[in-house]
Amino acid sequence: MRNRFGKELDKLAKEYTASVSFDKRLYRHDIAGSIAHARMLWKQGIIPEKDAELIIMGLISIREEIEHGKFQFKEELEDIHMNIEARLIEKIGDAGAMLHTARSRNDQVALDMRMFTREAISETIAKLKSLQEALLTLAEANKDVSMPGYTHVQRAQPTLLAHHLLAYFEMFQRDIERFQQCYQRTDVMPLGSGAMAGVSYPVDRSAVAKELGFSEVSANSMDAVSDRDFVIEYMAAASMAMMHISRLAEEIVLWSSAEFDFIEIDDAYATGSSIMPQKKNPDVAELARGKTGRVYGHLMAMLTTMKGLPLSYNRDLQEDKEGLFDTVDTLNLTLEVFAAMIASLHINKERTRKATEENYTLATDVADYLVKKGVPFREAHGIVGKLVRYAIECKKTLAELDITEYKRFSQKFDKDVKSITVESALAARNIPGGTAPEKVQKALGAAREKLNGK
Repeated sequence: MRNRFGKELDKLAKEYTASVSFDKRLYRHDIAGSIAHARMLWKQGIIPEKDAELIIMGLISIREEIEHGKFQFKEELEDIHMNIEARLIEKIGDAGAMLHTARSRNDQVALDMRMFTREAISETIAKLKSLQEALLTLAEANKDVSMPGYTHVQRAQPTLLAHHLLAYFEMFQRDIERFQQCYQRTDVMPLGSGAMAGVSYPVDRSAVAKELGFSEVSANSMDAVSDRDFVIEYMAAASMAMMHISRLAEEIVLWSSAEFDFIEIDDAYATGSSIMPQKKNPDVAELARGKTGRVYGHLMAMLTTMKGLPLSYNRDLQEDKEGLFDTVDTLNLTLEVFAAMIASLHINKERTRKATEENYTLATDVADYLVKKGVPFREAHGIVGKLVRYAIECKKTLAELDITEYKRFSQKFDKDVKSITVESALAARNIPGGTAPEKVQKALGAAREKLNGK
Protein backbone atom coordinates (compact mmCIF):
# COMPACT_ATOMS: atom_id res chain seq x y z
CA MET A 1 0.00 0.00 0.00
CA ARG A 2 2.97 2.38 0.56
CA ASN A 3 5.07 1.45 -2.47
CA ARG A 4 4.52 4.96 -3.84
CA PHE A 5 6.08 6.58 -0.76
CA GLY A 6 9.67 7.02 0.34
CA LYS A 7 9.02 6.66 4.06
CA GLU A 8 6.61 5.00 6.47
CA LEU A 9 3.50 6.78 7.70
CA ASP A 10 4.15 8.69 10.90
CA LYS A 11 3.10 6.74 14.02
CA LEU A 12 0.73 9.47 15.15
CA ALA A 13 -0.74 9.69 11.64
CA LYS A 14 -1.30 5.92 11.71
CA GLU A 15 -3.23 6.20 14.94
CA TYR A 16 -5.20 9.14 13.58
CA THR A 17 -6.24 7.44 10.35
CA ALA A 18 -6.86 3.93 11.71
CA SER A 19 -10.49 2.87 11.92
CA VAL A 20 -10.27 -0.81 12.86
CA SER A 21 -11.09 -0.03 16.50
CA PHE A 22 -14.67 0.69 15.43
CA ASP A 23 -15.14 -0.63 11.88
CA LYS A 24 -14.32 -4.18 13.02
CA ARG A 25 -18.02 -4.24 13.78
CA LEU A 26 -18.50 -4.70 10.03
CA TYR A 27 -16.62 -8.02 9.89
CA ARG A 28 -19.68 -10.17 9.06
CA HIS A 29 -20.73 -7.88 6.25
CA ASP A 30 -17.18 -7.57 4.91
CA ILE A 31 -16.70 -11.34 4.86
CA ALA A 32 -20.11 -12.00 3.29
CA GLY A 33 -19.37 -9.45 0.57
CA SER A 34 -15.94 -10.95 -0.04
CA ILE A 35 -17.33 -14.48 -0.33
CA ALA A 36 -19.91 -13.33 -2.89
CA HIS A 37 -17.19 -11.40 -4.76
CA ALA A 38 -14.81 -14.39 -4.84
CA ARG A 39 -17.55 -16.70 -6.09
CA MET A 40 -18.42 -14.25 -8.86
CA LEU A 41 -14.74 -13.86 -9.89
CA TRP A 42 -14.48 -17.64 -10.31
CA LYS A 43 -17.76 -17.99 -12.22
CA GLN A 44 -16.74 -15.18 -14.54
CA GLY A 45 -13.40 -16.89 -15.19
CA ILE A 46 -11.45 -14.04 -13.62
CA ILE A 47 -9.72 -16.25 -11.02
CA PRO A 48 -9.30 -20.07 -10.92
CA GLU A 49 -11.94 -22.16 -9.15
CA LYS A 50 -9.41 -23.69 -6.75
CA ASP A 51 -8.29 -20.23 -5.64
CA ALA A 52 -11.88 -19.11 -5.14
CA GLU A 53 -12.54 -22.19 -3.00
CA LEU A 54 -9.46 -21.48 -0.89
CA ILE A 55 -10.53 -17.86 -0.47
CA ILE A 56 -14.06 -18.78 0.59
CA MET A 57 -12.88 -21.44 3.05
CA GLY A 58 -10.30 -19.03 4.43
CA LEU A 59 -12.87 -16.29 4.91
CA ILE A 60 -15.23 -18.65 6.72
CA SER A 61 -12.36 -19.67 8.98
CA ILE A 62 -11.52 -16.02 9.71
CA ARG A 63 -15.14 -15.31 10.59
CA GLU A 64 -15.02 -18.13 13.12
CA GLU A 65 -11.78 -16.77 14.56
CA ILE A 66 -13.36 -13.35 15.06
CA GLU A 67 -16.51 -14.78 16.59
CA HIS A 68 -14.51 -16.92 19.01
CA GLY A 69 -12.25 -14.03 20.02
CA LYS A 70 -9.15 -15.58 18.46
CA PHE A 71 -8.54 -12.96 15.77
CA GLN A 72 -5.83 -10.38 16.40
CA PHE A 73 -6.84 -6.98 15.05
CA LYS A 74 -3.85 -4.85 14.07
CA GLU A 75 -4.13 -1.09 14.09
CA GLU A 76 -1.27 -0.73 11.62
CA LEU A 77 -3.48 -2.43 9.02
CA GLU A 78 -5.87 0.53 9.32
CA ASP A 79 -9.29 -1.04 8.88
CA ILE A 80 -11.35 -4.22 8.99
CA HIS A 81 -10.87 -4.84 5.26
CA MET A 82 -7.08 -4.88 5.37
CA ASN A 83 -7.05 -6.90 8.60
CA ILE A 84 -9.17 -9.63 7.03
CA GLU A 85 -7.27 -9.59 3.75
CA ALA A 86 -3.87 -9.77 5.50
CA ARG A 87 -5.03 -12.68 7.62
CA LEU A 88 -6.44 -14.42 4.53
CA ILE A 89 -3.09 -14.20 2.73
CA GLU A 90 -1.39 -15.43 5.89
CA LYS A 91 -3.71 -18.45 5.97
CA ILE A 92 -3.91 -19.48 2.28
CA GLY A 93 -0.93 -17.78 0.63
CA ASP A 94 -0.89 -15.97 -2.72
CA ALA A 95 -4.45 -17.03 -3.56
CA GLY A 96 -5.64 -14.62 -0.89
CA ALA A 97 -4.17 -11.70 -2.80
CA MET A 98 -6.53 -12.44 -5.70
CA LEU A 99 -9.56 -11.44 -3.64
CA HIS A 100 -9.01 -7.74 -4.28
CA THR A 101 -9.25 -8.21 -8.04
CA ALA A 102 -11.96 -5.97 -9.56
CA ARG A 103 -12.60 -4.31 -6.24
CA SER A 104 -11.54 -1.19 -4.31
CA ARG A 105 -11.80 -0.43 -0.64
CA ASN A 106 -14.08 2.42 -1.74
CA ASP A 107 -16.84 0.20 -3.13
CA GLN A 108 -16.09 -2.45 -0.50
CA VAL A 109 -16.77 -0.14 2.44
CA ALA A 110 -19.85 1.24 0.69
CA LEU A 111 -21.11 -2.32 0.41
CA ASP A 112 -20.40 -3.09 4.07
CA MET A 113 -22.15 0.04 5.24
CA ARG A 114 -25.23 -0.67 3.16
CA MET A 115 -25.42 -4.24 4.45
CA PHE A 116 -25.02 -3.05 8.03
CA THR A 117 -27.67 -0.35 7.60
CA ARG A 118 -30.16 -2.78 6.06
CA GLU A 119 -29.80 -5.02 9.11
CA ALA A 120 -30.08 -2.06 11.46
CA ILE A 121 -33.27 -0.89 9.77
CA SER A 122 -34.88 -4.33 10.07
CA GLU A 123 -33.96 -4.51 13.75
CA THR A 124 -35.21 -0.99 14.41
CA ILE A 125 -38.55 -1.67 12.73
CA ALA A 126 -39.00 -4.82 14.81
CA LYS A 127 -38.32 -2.86 18.01
CA LEU A 128 -40.67 -0.07 16.97
CA LYS A 129 -43.40 -2.67 16.52
CA SER A 130 -42.65 -4.08 19.98
CA LEU A 131 -43.12 -0.61 21.46
CA GLN A 132 -46.36 -0.22 19.50
CA GLU A 133 -47.49 -3.57 20.91
CA ALA A 134 -46.83 -2.38 24.46
CA LEU A 135 -48.75 0.87 23.87
CA LEU A 136 -51.64 -0.91 22.19
CA THR A 137 -51.91 -3.55 24.91
CA LEU A 138 -51.94 -0.84 27.58
CA ALA A 139 -54.59 1.07 25.62
CA GLU A 140 -56.76 -2.03 25.17
CA ALA A 141 -56.57 -2.81 28.89
CA ASN A 142 -57.65 0.74 29.76
CA LYS A 143 -59.99 1.56 26.88
CA ASP A 144 -62.70 2.98 29.17
CA VAL A 145 -60.38 5.10 31.32
CA SER A 146 -60.96 8.84 30.94
CA MET A 147 -58.37 11.53 31.46
CA PRO A 148 -58.01 15.21 30.70
CA GLY A 149 -56.50 16.07 27.38
CA TYR A 150 -54.04 18.95 27.46
CA THR A 151 -53.04 21.96 25.43
CA HIS A 152 -50.25 24.21 26.72
CA VAL A 153 -49.92 21.65 29.58
CA GLN A 154 -53.29 22.95 30.81
CA ARG A 155 -56.32 20.72 31.18
CA ALA A 156 -58.42 21.23 28.07
CA GLN A 157 -61.10 18.63 27.28
CA PRO A 158 -61.97 15.09 28.35
CA THR A 159 -60.44 12.28 26.35
CA LEU A 160 -59.82 8.58 26.73
CA LEU A 161 -56.43 7.33 27.85
CA ALA A 162 -56.54 4.84 24.98
CA HIS A 163 -57.00 7.70 22.52
CA HIS A 164 -53.98 9.44 24.00
CA LEU A 165 -51.82 6.30 23.78
CA LEU A 166 -52.94 5.65 20.21
CA ALA A 167 -51.53 9.05 19.26
CA TYR A 168 -48.08 7.63 20.02
CA PHE A 169 -48.94 4.45 18.13
CA GLU A 170 -49.51 6.64 15.06
CA MET A 171 -46.23 8.51 15.58
CA PHE A 172 -44.29 5.25 15.71
CA GLN A 173 -46.17 3.97 12.66
CA ARG A 174 -44.88 6.94 10.70
CA ASP A 175 -41.40 6.13 11.99
CA ILE A 176 -41.76 2.58 10.68
CA GLU A 177 -42.80 3.91 7.28
CA ARG A 178 -39.79 6.23 7.19
CA PHE A 179 -37.42 3.35 7.96
CA GLN A 180 -39.12 1.20 5.34
CA GLN A 181 -38.53 3.91 2.75
CA CYS A 182 -34.94 4.26 3.93
CA TYR A 183 -34.51 0.51 3.44
CA GLN A 184 -35.56 0.78 -0.20
CA ARG A 185 -32.88 3.36 -0.91
CA THR A 186 -30.27 1.48 1.12
CA ASP A 187 -30.96 -1.75 -0.75
CA VAL A 188 -28.67 -0.88 -3.67
CA MET A 189 -25.50 -2.90 -4.35
CA PRO A 190 -22.41 -0.69 -4.99
CA LEU A 191 -19.76 -3.40 -5.50
CA GLY A 192 -18.29 -3.23 -8.98
CA SER A 193 -17.94 0.53 -8.84
CA GLY A 194 -14.24 0.15 -8.07
CA ALA A 195 -12.41 3.18 -6.75
CA MET A 196 -14.79 5.53 -8.62
CA ALA A 197 -14.99 4.74 -12.35
CA GLY A 198 -16.08 1.10 -12.41
CA VAL A 199 -13.79 -1.88 -13.07
CA SER A 200 -12.20 -3.23 -16.25
CA TYR A 201 -13.06 -6.88 -15.62
CA PRO A 202 -16.17 -8.73 -16.89
CA VAL A 203 -17.83 -8.82 -13.47
CA ASP A 204 -21.42 -9.96 -12.91
CA ARG A 205 -22.78 -7.33 -10.55
CA SER A 206 -26.28 -8.76 -10.64
CA ALA A 207 -25.07 -12.15 -9.42
CA VAL A 208 -23.32 -10.55 -6.44
CA ALA A 209 -26.40 -8.46 -5.70
CA LYS A 210 -28.62 -11.55 -5.79
CA GLU A 211 -26.34 -13.53 -3.47
CA LEU A 212 -26.23 -10.66 -0.98
CA GLY A 213 -29.96 -10.02 -1.18
CA PHE A 214 -29.89 -6.61 -2.85
CA SER A 215 -32.81 -5.62 -5.06
CA GLU A 216 -30.74 -3.60 -7.54
CA VAL A 217 -27.25 -2.44 -8.44
CA SER A 218 -26.05 1.16 -8.37
CA ALA A 219 -26.42 3.15 -11.59
CA ASN A 220 -23.38 5.41 -11.29
CA SER A 221 -19.99 4.34 -9.95
CA MET A 222 -18.97 7.79 -8.73
CA ASP A 223 -22.20 8.23 -6.83
CA ALA A 224 -22.03 4.69 -5.45
CA VAL A 225 -18.68 5.09 -3.68
CA SER A 226 -19.41 8.56 -2.31
CA ASP A 227 -23.09 8.26 -1.41
CA ARG A 228 -23.97 8.22 2.27
CA ASP A 229 -27.52 9.45 1.89
CA PHE A 230 -28.74 6.16 3.34
CA VAL A 231 -26.70 6.78 6.51
CA ILE A 232 -28.13 10.28 6.83
CA GLU A 233 -31.64 8.97 6.17
CA TYR A 234 -31.29 6.38 8.93
CA MET A 235 -30.03 9.08 11.29
CA ALA A 236 -32.86 11.43 10.29
CA ALA A 237 -35.49 8.73 10.80
CA ALA A 238 -33.82 7.80 14.09
CA SER A 239 -33.92 11.44 15.19
CA MET A 240 -37.65 11.60 14.48
CA ALA A 241 -38.22 8.35 16.37
CA MET A 242 -36.18 9.60 19.33
CA MET A 243 -38.16 12.85 19.27
CA HIS A 244 -41.37 10.83 19.57
CA ILE A 245 -39.89 8.76 22.37
CA SER A 246 -38.76 11.93 24.12
CA ARG A 247 -42.29 13.34 23.98
CA LEU A 248 -43.62 10.15 25.52
CA ALA A 249 -40.81 10.24 28.08
CA GLU A 250 -41.80 13.75 29.10
CA GLU A 251 -45.38 12.64 29.68
CA ILE A 252 -44.21 9.67 31.74
CA VAL A 253 -42.10 12.03 33.86
CA LEU A 254 -45.07 14.36 34.37
CA TRP A 255 -47.69 11.67 34.88
CA SER A 256 -45.60 9.84 37.48
CA SER A 257 -45.12 13.00 39.58
CA ALA A 258 -47.17 13.59 42.71
CA GLU A 259 -48.71 16.61 41.03
CA PHE A 260 -50.28 14.44 38.30
CA ASP A 261 -50.25 10.97 39.89
CA PHE A 262 -51.73 9.40 36.75
CA ILE A 263 -49.33 6.46 36.61
CA GLU A 264 -46.85 4.52 38.68
CA ILE A 265 -43.64 3.33 37.07
CA ASP A 266 -42.65 -0.19 37.98
CA ASP A 267 -39.75 -0.36 40.45
CA ALA A 268 -37.67 -2.13 37.80
CA TYR A 269 -37.59 1.05 35.70
CA ALA A 270 -37.04 3.70 38.39
CA THR A 271 -34.20 4.67 40.70
CA GLY A 272 -33.88 6.22 44.14
CA SER A 273 -32.11 9.24 45.53
CA SER A 274 -28.72 9.16 47.21
CA ILE A 275 -30.01 11.23 50.16
CA MET A 276 -33.85 11.29 49.93
CA PRO A 277 -35.26 7.88 50.87
CA GLN A 278 -38.78 8.63 49.61
CA LYS A 279 -37.78 9.39 46.01
CA LYS A 280 -38.73 7.25 43.01
CA ASN A 281 -37.13 8.83 39.98
CA PRO A 282 -38.19 8.17 36.35
CA ASP A 283 -34.57 7.88 35.22
CA VAL A 284 -35.24 5.66 32.20
CA ALA A 285 -37.60 8.26 30.74
CA GLU A 286 -35.24 11.11 31.62
CA LEU A 287 -32.28 9.39 29.99
CA ALA A 288 -34.29 8.85 26.82
CA ARG A 289 -34.94 12.59 26.70
CA GLY A 290 -31.24 13.21 27.10
CA LYS A 291 -30.13 10.63 24.55
CA THR A 292 -32.39 12.25 21.96
CA GLY A 293 -29.95 15.16 21.74
CA ARG A 294 -27.10 12.72 21.25
CA VAL A 295 -28.83 11.19 18.22
CA TYR A 296 -29.58 14.66 16.82
CA GLY A 297 -25.88 15.45 17.18
CA HIS A 298 -24.82 12.49 15.06
CA LEU A 299 -27.23 13.58 12.31
CA MET A 300 -25.86 17.12 12.28
CA ALA A 301 -22.28 15.83 12.30
CA MET A 302 -22.90 13.62 9.27
CA LEU A 303 -24.70 16.36 7.36
CA THR A 304 -21.79 18.67 8.08
CA THR A 305 -19.26 16.05 6.97
CA MET A 306 -21.03 15.55 3.65
CA LYS A 307 -21.86 19.14 2.77
CA GLY A 308 -18.52 20.08 1.21
CA LEU A 309 -17.31 16.83 -0.35
CA PRO A 310 -16.53 16.86 -4.08
CA LEU A 311 -16.97 13.67 -6.07
CA SER A 312 -16.07 11.03 -5.53
CA TYR A 313 -14.60 9.23 -2.49
CA ASN A 314 -12.87 11.28 0.24
CA ARG A 315 -11.42 10.04 3.52
CA ASP A 316 -13.88 12.26 5.38
CA LEU A 317 -16.38 9.45 4.73
CA GLN A 318 -14.64 7.37 7.40
CA GLU A 319 -16.58 9.58 9.83
CA ASP A 320 -19.84 7.88 8.81
CA LYS A 321 -19.35 4.85 11.05
CA GLU A 322 -19.06 5.83 14.70
CA GLY A 323 -22.04 8.17 14.56
CA LEU A 324 -24.18 5.61 12.75
CA PHE A 325 -23.18 2.79 15.09
CA ASP A 326 -23.98 4.87 18.16
CA THR A 327 -27.28 6.05 16.65
CA VAL A 328 -28.34 2.46 15.97
CA ASP A 329 -27.33 1.30 19.44
CA THR A 330 -28.93 4.25 21.22
CA LEU A 331 -32.23 4.06 19.35
CA ASN A 332 -32.62 0.30 19.50
CA LEU A 333 -31.80 0.06 23.21
CA THR A 334 -34.14 2.95 23.98
CA LEU A 335 -36.98 1.29 22.05
CA GLU A 336 -36.38 -1.99 23.83
CA VAL A 337 -36.35 -0.58 27.35
CA PHE A 338 -39.33 1.67 26.64
CA ALA A 339 -41.44 -1.25 25.43
CA ALA A 340 -40.71 -3.09 28.66
CA MET A 341 -41.36 -0.02 30.82
CA ILE A 342 -44.65 0.81 29.08
CA ALA A 343 -45.82 -2.78 29.50
CA SER A 344 -45.28 -2.53 33.27
CA LEU A 345 -47.00 0.84 33.89
CA HIS A 346 -49.81 0.99 36.44
CA ILE A 347 -52.65 3.43 35.65
CA ASN A 348 -54.25 5.33 38.53
CA LYS A 349 -57.76 5.27 37.06
CA GLU A 350 -59.43 7.07 39.96
CA ARG A 351 -56.99 9.95 39.72
CA THR A 352 -57.30 10.36 35.95
CA ARG A 353 -61.09 10.35 36.28
CA LYS A 354 -61.04 12.97 39.02
CA ALA A 355 -58.65 15.14 36.99
CA THR A 356 -61.03 14.90 34.03
CA GLU A 357 -63.84 16.37 36.09
CA GLU A 358 -61.75 19.19 37.52
CA ASN A 359 -60.67 22.53 36.06
CA TYR A 360 -63.78 23.10 33.93
CA THR A 361 -62.82 20.70 31.12
CA LEU A 362 -66.51 20.55 30.09
CA ALA A 363 -66.64 24.28 29.28
CA THR A 364 -66.39 23.71 25.52
CA ASP A 365 -69.34 21.32 25.69
CA VAL A 366 -71.37 23.96 27.55
CA ALA A 367 -70.54 26.43 24.76
CA ASP A 368 -71.56 23.84 22.17
CA TYR A 369 -74.81 23.39 24.10
CA LEU A 370 -75.57 27.10 23.58
CA VAL A 371 -74.68 26.88 19.89
CA LYS A 372 -77.26 24.11 19.50
CA LYS A 373 -79.74 26.51 21.09
CA GLY A 374 -79.03 29.06 18.36
CA VAL A 375 -76.28 31.16 19.97
CA PRO A 376 -73.34 32.01 17.63
CA PHE A 377 -70.22 30.22 18.80
CA ARG A 378 -68.16 33.34 19.52
CA GLU A 379 -70.99 34.69 21.67
CA ALA A 380 -71.40 31.32 23.37
CA HIS A 381 -67.66 31.24 24.03
CA GLY A 382 -67.87 34.61 25.81
CA ILE A 383 -70.89 33.59 27.86
CA VAL A 384 -69.23 30.41 29.09
CA GLY A 385 -65.98 32.27 29.81
CA LYS A 386 -67.89 34.54 32.18
CA LEU A 387 -69.71 31.54 33.64
CA VAL A 388 -66.39 29.81 34.38
CA ARG A 389 -64.98 32.96 36.00
CA TYR A 390 -68.09 33.15 38.20
CA ALA A 391 -67.72 29.48 39.17
CA ILE A 392 -64.07 30.00 40.06
CA GLU A 393 -64.96 32.98 42.26
CA CYS A 394 -67.66 30.91 43.97
CA LYS A 395 -65.25 27.97 44.27
CA LYS A 396 -67.72 25.71 42.51
CA THR A 397 -67.45 23.27 39.63
CA LEU A 398 -69.80 23.63 36.67
CA ALA A 399 -71.70 20.60 37.96
CA GLU A 400 -72.22 22.34 41.30
CA LEU A 401 -73.89 25.41 39.75
CA ASP A 402 -77.69 25.33 39.79
CA ILE A 403 -79.84 26.29 36.83
CA THR A 404 -80.62 29.73 38.33
CA GLU A 405 -76.90 30.53 38.29
CA TYR A 406 -76.63 29.35 34.69
CA LYS A 407 -79.52 31.58 33.62
CA ARG A 408 -77.74 34.66 34.98
CA PHE A 409 -75.48 34.38 31.97
CA SER A 410 -77.99 33.26 29.30
CA GLN A 411 -81.67 32.52 29.21
CA LYS A 412 -80.87 29.83 26.67
CA PHE A 413 -79.68 27.59 29.49
CA ASP A 414 -82.22 25.04 30.65
CA LYS A 415 -82.24 22.06 33.01
CA ASP A 416 -80.76 19.79 30.35
CA VAL A 417 -77.45 21.65 30.65
CA LYS A 418 -76.94 19.59 33.80
CA SER A 419 -76.83 16.46 31.63
CA ILE A 420 -73.42 17.47 30.28
CA THR A 421 -70.95 15.00 31.77
CA VAL A 422 -67.57 13.52 30.98
CA GLU A 423 -69.36 10.63 29.29
CA SER A 424 -71.53 12.89 27.14
CA ALA A 425 -68.50 14.98 26.20
CA LEU A 426 -66.60 11.89 25.10
CA ALA A 427 -69.56 10.46 23.20
CA ALA A 428 -70.08 13.77 21.36
CA ARG A 429 -66.70 13.43 19.60
CA ASN A 430 -68.06 10.58 17.49
CA ILE A 431 -66.22 11.34 14.27
CA PRO A 432 -63.32 9.54 12.56
CA GLY A 433 -60.22 10.30 14.61
CA GLY A 434 -62.28 11.45 17.59
CA THR A 435 -62.14 10.33 21.21
CA ALA A 436 -65.67 8.87 21.43
CA PRO A 437 -65.55 5.34 22.91
CA GLU A 438 -67.07 3.89 19.73
CA LYS A 439 -64.41 5.47 17.53
CA VAL A 440 -61.59 4.59 19.92
CA GLN A 441 -62.74 0.97 19.92
CA LYS A 442 -62.56 0.94 16.13
CA ALA A 443 -59.17 2.66 16.24
CA LEU A 444 -57.87 0.00 18.61
CA GLY A 445 -59.03 -2.70 16.20
CA ALA A 446 -57.46 -0.93 13.24
CA ALA A 447 -54.18 -0.53 15.13
CA ARG A 448 -54.20 -4.21 16.04
CA GLU A 449 -54.74 -5.18 12.39
CA LYS A 450 -51.97 -2.82 11.30
CA LEU A 451 -49.60 -4.30 13.85
CA ASN A 452 -50.49 -7.82 12.75
CA GLY A 453 -49.90 -6.90 9.11
CA LYS A 454 -53.48 -7.28 7.94
